[in-house]
Amino acid sequence: MELGQFQVYTGDGKGKTTAALGLAVRAAGAGLRVFIGQFMKAGGTSELEPFGKLGITVEQFGSDRGLLLGREAEREDVACASAGMERILWALERFDLVIADEINCALMCGLLNEGDLLRVIDARPASTELVFTGRGASPAILQQADLVTEMRCVKHYFADKGLCARKGIEE
Repeated sequence: MELGQFQVYTGDGKGKTTAALGLAVRAAGAGLRVFIGQFMKAGGTSELEPFGKLGITVEQFGSDRGLLLGREAEREDVACASAGMERILWALERFDLVIADEINCALMCGLLNEGDLLRVIDARPASTELVFTGRGASPAILQQADLVTEMRCVKHYFADKGLCARKGIEE
């Protein structure tokens, strides 16, 4: 691949992971080697089903206790995120596109520190495309990025209509 870039998809709106996964499909279609590391996620979702058929490698770095919604982070959560950091560093040397999904949220929740994320950015080979997703990207991360897309919630049916996550659309 030509010169890789560092992209960040952040903000409070829907679509950060979806945008990154769309990029993964496009890259795989072009014959690039793709790695997706999902922080704070464990268990199957519909988005993972087709990736094996496309040759996309996906690993999850969330504890069996699930998302941190309404609970404090525990040692197991921190250990999973730390293991995820090592896998992302490993992937940088082996894949053309590396997506660290929800890594910004892992930082916000205290599972990682800013130095961990900056270490990944610094370790990126010039030919590797790197993508961070998740709400709350720090100013230092945004400063390092070549592309920043901020998803802004204008209207959302979760709040407006009380809808829950729907299989195939949000999960």
